[in-house]
Amino acid sequence: MSSVKIISSQDAANLITDNAVVGLGGFIGVGVAEEIYIEVEKRFLENHSPKNLTLVYAAGNGDGVDRGMNHYAHEGLVKRIIGGHMGLAPKFQPLVVNNKIEAYNLPQGVISQMFRDGAAGKPRTITHVGLGTFVDPDIDGGKLNETTSEQIVEKVHFDGSPYLAYKTQKLDFALLKGSVADENGNISFEKEPLTLEILSIAMNARNSGGKVIVQVEKMVKNGSIDPKLVAIPGILVDYVVIAENLANHMQTFGTQHNEDFYRSDVVHKQSTKKYPLNERKVIARRAAMLLNEDIKVINYGIGVPEIIANVLQEEGMNDLFTPTLEPGAIGGTAAGGLDFGCSIGPEAIIDQPYMFDYYDGGGIDAAFLGLAQCDTKGNINVSKFGPKIAGCGGFINITQNAGTIAFCGTFTAGSLKVATGSGKLEILQEGKAKKFIEEVEQITFSGEVARENRKKVIYITERAVFELLPEGLTLTEIAPGIHLEKDVLSQMGFRPLIAKSLKLMDSKIFTDEPMGLKDITTSGFHNLAI
Repeated sequence: MSSVKIISSQDAANLITDNAVVGLGGFIGVGVAEEIYIEVEKRFLENHSPKNLTLVYAAGNGDGVDRGMNHYAHEGLVKRIIGGHMGLAPKFQPLVVNNKIEAYNLPQGVISQMFRDGAAGKPRTITHVGLGTFVDPDIDGGKLNETTSEQIVEKVHFDGSPYLAYKTQKLDFALLKGSVADENGNISFEKEPLTLEILSIAMNARNSGGKVIVQVEKMVKNGSIDPKLVAIPGILVDYVVIAENLANHMQTFGTQHNEDFYRSDVVHKQSTKKYPLNERKVIARRAAMLLNEDIKVINYGIGVPEIIANVLQEEGMNDLFTPTLEPGAIGGTAAGGLDFGCSIGPEAIIDQPYMFDYYDGGGIDAAFLGLAQCDTKGNINVSKFGPKIAGCGGFINITQNAGTIAFCGTFTAGSLKVATGSGKLEILQEGKAKKFIEEVEQITFSGEVARENRKKVIYITERAVFELLPEGLTLTEIAPGIHLEKDVLSQMGFRPLIAKSLKLMDSKIFTDEPMGLKDITTSGFHNLAI
């Protein structure tokens, strides 16, 4: 006889006790038990309970406005957060900045693995990920404000090498989302675009003596779910909530339901719409030139890196590489916006902790990430800018372990205007803010650690390309039509090393027609010497 109980979302919210440690599933909107979140917020506003919760979550959970984790952003409701990203939960930022809550930002992949290690009763997750960044205890230990004092990251050594030991968390409650539950509480994910670390969270809560609550779309009879499709076994589930409003049970915060997110048997017509030739496409084109026959598996970040897929499509090269997305999607075409993390027509979907096992072990041949701030040492910051705290997400895992790392972004930020199309680049209006500065505000990527590990690191902008060489950050290329002193060096907060054989970026990058990349055998550089 099953011990699983079917309850309302209101009853689920009433189960949450004061001072509880709550594990939240979710990647943006995927896997978010939105209807339960709404009721937890409503209960607190009406009764000032539950209070002083600790929220533990791996990825960005929210829509950038008021859904997802934003429901918990009330002083008194939450005491502490331990998460991978908070850019999509902006209501938490003033609570962190004003020291109203304790806040830790740790690598997304590490937290997903912490859930799994905690389920196995392991006291720490030990990894090299995070060394030399702001999560290293020699720097900030992942602490985001003054009120956050406990050290939950330690430096340890094995075989003469340093590692970080992250304290695992025992969960009192797990708030999760699935597609269908049977009468014994077995949960299928048949309509979910991702499986994330949902199983690890459920297992952690159950083995810690906690309660597992899963929001689903409907119930079915026992025996209706193929046992191989059970994502959370009923032996781990205490309560099932059937969503009353399907608007609170969307696949993502951008899409109610799209079967292409979990099916690979659909032939998709490639878009014939051409991406306009602007500064973003220029950067993506130069980044695409890094790809060669030795690179098979890649990862795209958000922003400019997403455009690389458009460039590869135009060049007839999409089928030469397999893209991966950190929450677990392999192959297909990456979706954007609030659907980011999902893939259209994926070849496979694996649990997020295992995807990061693959990443951390060096599985990615090349990764293309954003470039927000860069300093003299080649450090990158994408996680904190004054009172704006985005968080590192999977950035640290990916950039520390990929074979080739390319940071892609405009040279300056804010109102930058350029002209191109004739084989050269012209700056019509300079950006208001410098991205290349003396010292980044927060180290999300450590140039020093990358140099020690002899990583191939390249920084690509619309007008200049830099490499992280043994001797330091070095300017290696500039765009045709760009003046070295006026357009590059004077727009930097420091003077970089300059390669003796400074080269011009290929003029094909700045011409509005296909570059013929597929027919070129490349080692990464198609440049004309100055």
